[in-house]
Amino acid sequence: MVRMHTPGKGIAQSALPYKRNVPNWQKLTGDEVKEMIYKLSKKGLTPSQIGVILRDSHGVNQVRHVTGTKILRILRAKGLASKIPEDLYHLIKKAVAIRKHLEKNRQDKDSKYRLILIESRIHKLARYYKTKSVLPPNWKYESATASALVA
Repeated sequence: MVRMHTPGKGIAQSALPYKRNVPNWQKLTGDEVKEMIYKLSKKGLTPSQIGVILRDSHGVNQVRHVTGTKILRILRAKGLASKIPEDLYHLIKKAVAIRKHLEKNRQDKDSKYRLILIESRIHKLARYYKTKSVLPPNWKYESATASALVA
């Protein structure tokens, strides 16, 4: 998603290796990596957390190069993917935390403003995911029921 509410251009990013094949020092096969993904997903980790663990602990730099498919697609094929996309989930989680903060601190105008910005991002992402059929067409973000989505 683009930088919506900041003056920055947002073009800084990490560069992937040019070679798309598996390095010769890599000992894990595609099936072993898939089994690790299933195991980590059953522990309740998100696809990005799974990727970080595989990279840092097991030396798998890109799961896509080893298995041929991305982590989220592997999880969807097995039926282990979450109902709400990860980026939308984290935005909702952030909005719930700010709402909880505003219950105690009603005078916090800056948090109120940031909540409006976050919720506009949620609506924009939800609109995108509805067009891509990731979310059902009748899905709607409501602040009253948002804490149930996150919990």
